[in-house]
Amino acid sequence: MAFGVKKNELLAWKREVSNGKIAILTHYWMDKRFPGCFTVTKVGCRDVEKLILWGREYGLLPEWIHMDKNYPHYDLFGEKQKEVLTKEGQREQLNRFHL
Repeated sequence: MAFGVKKNELLAWKREVSNGKIAILTHYWMDKRFPGCFTVTKVGCRDVEKLILWGREYGLLPEWIHMDKNYPHYDLFGEKQKEVLTKEGQREQLNRFHL
């Protein structure tokens, strides 16, 4: 279950992903499969090759991409999430979600 994201933020993320840009969106999230993780950062790009190259910079494997037909993306949690948000200059998301 996702929450803590505004509709306009989600629409902007989808638009950027659809336009072949690397887009980053963080939201609160609960999933029993990931105890202790209360947020997820989705990094998406319609251009999967571009997303793979981006992911290599952070040690992310191509097989970790959620191959959604419209919005392929990585789901990032924990320390990797913090590392990526920090290196990508996403201070607002770090602060907003107390990461």
